[in-house]
Amino acid sequence: MRFEDLGLAPEILRAVKAKNYENPTPIQEQAIPAILEGKDVIGCAQTGTGKTAGFTLPILHRLREGHSPSLRVLVLVPTRELAAQVHESIRTYGRFLRLRTAVVFGGVNIERQTMALRHGADILVATPGRLLDHMRQGHVNFRSLEVLVIDEADRMLDMGFIPDVRTIIKNIPQQRQTLFFSATMPGEIQKLAHEILKSPVVIQIARQGTPASGVRQVVYPVDASRKRDLLVHLIEKENMDQVLVFTRTKHRADTLARQLERNGKRVAALHSNKSQNARTRTLEDFRRGSIQVLVATNIAARGLDVKGISHVVNYELPDSPEDYVHRIGRTARAEATGDAISLMSPNERGNLRDIERLIGSKIPQMVIDGFESTGETHDDLPDRFSRTRHGASRWRRPVFQR
Repeated sequence: MRFEDLGLAPEILRAVKAKNYENPTPIQEQAIPAILEGKDVIGCAQTGTGKTAGFTLPILHRLREGHSPSLRVLVLVPTRELAAQVHESIRTYGRFLRLRTAVVFGGVNIERQTMALRHGADILVATPGRLLDHMRQGHVNFRSLEVLVIDEADRMLDMGFIPDVRTIIKNIPQQRQTLFFSATMPGEIQKLAHEILKSPVVIQIARQGTPASGVRQVVYPVDASRKRDLLVHLIEKENMDQVLVFTRTKHRADTLARQLERNGKRVAALHSNKSQNARTRTLEDFRRGSIQVLVATNIAARGLDVKGISHVVNYELPDSPEDYVHRIGRTARAEATGDAISLMSPNERGNLRDIERLIGSKIPQMVIDGFESTGETHDDLPDRFSRTRHGASRWRRPVFQR
C-alpha cells in the first residue's frame, strides 16, 4: 500500500512526498483510515513504528475541511522533548496547509507560550502540567475542541501525570474523537482508556514488549570498573557515527560524558537538570552530527526521534524491562536497522533476565578479549579511585588547589 491509497488530501501527500516517504508503516496503514472515519482509536505499538504520523496526517486532513476561531485539536504528551518533536511533525506535514499550531511545556518562560495561545491555534501540543497552568490562568478555550490525542500514555503513568490528564479531560467536551497511544497497556492505562474512549478501534502492531525488528541486540558481560574502557573500545572498533548512551542517573551521565571527552570523543550529556534551552541545543547538535556521543538518562528513552542513530548503548541496564524496549527503540526507526549494545556487570544479571522474559527471547552475549568479567559486583568508584587491570582499587591522593 502507498500513502496515495489512504485517501489523504493532495496537500498532505505533497508534504509526505517531500519527506521521501512512499509506503505507510503498519500502524499508519491501520490507524489513518480509522481516524479519517472519525472513530476512536487505541494504538498499541512499539516505539519507532511511525505512530506520530499515524495520527498527525489524518488530523491535518480533517482540519483542512473546516474552520474554527478556537482550538480544535489537543495533543497531550509526557515530556518536553516529545512535545517539541510532535509539534515539529505537525508543522512538517502541514506545511502546505493554512493551520496554526502551538506547543506548551515546562522549563521555559510561560509568557511566550501565553502570547501564542492568545493569537490562536488550531492544534495545541502540550505537557499536562504546563497546560494546567495555562488553563488556571484562562489562556485556553476548549469549546470547539474536536479531537483529543493522548500519546505515550504508559509514560504518563510512569511520570505520575495521570491525575493531571484526568483533570484536563474533565474540562474538555465529551463529544469528541479520542486517539489513545501507548507502547504498553498496564492495568491503570487500560482503565483510563475504557473510561474515555467510545467503541474504539484497537490496533496492536506487535505484542507488548517486542523490540523493533531491525534492532540487532547484544550483551557484553563486563565488570563495572571496565565499562568505560569497553565503551571507548566499541565506539572506535564499531566506527559508531551517532551513538546514544543510556545511564541510570544524571550524575553518571555527566561523569561519563566528561570521561569520554577526555578520550577525545565529541560528547554531551542530556538529562532533566539541564535547562530546556541547553537540551534543545544539545539535541540539535546531535542531529547535525557535531556531537558523536549523547549520554542520556531515561528522559531520552521516549520521544527522541533522531534520524540515523546507529547505536544505542545501555551503559547500565534499566531497572524496568519496558524501559529497555523504549531505549533501544531510538535506533532502527521507521523500519531501518540499528544496533543495541548492553554492558552488563555481574549485579545486573537479574535485570537481563527480566528483559529477556519481557521480550520473549534470549539476547546473544559476547566477550571481548581483555574485558572478560571477573565477577565484580560493585559499581564504578568515584574519580579519586583508579583500578588495576584486574579490578583492584587503588587510592589516588586528591589534588587540592588554593
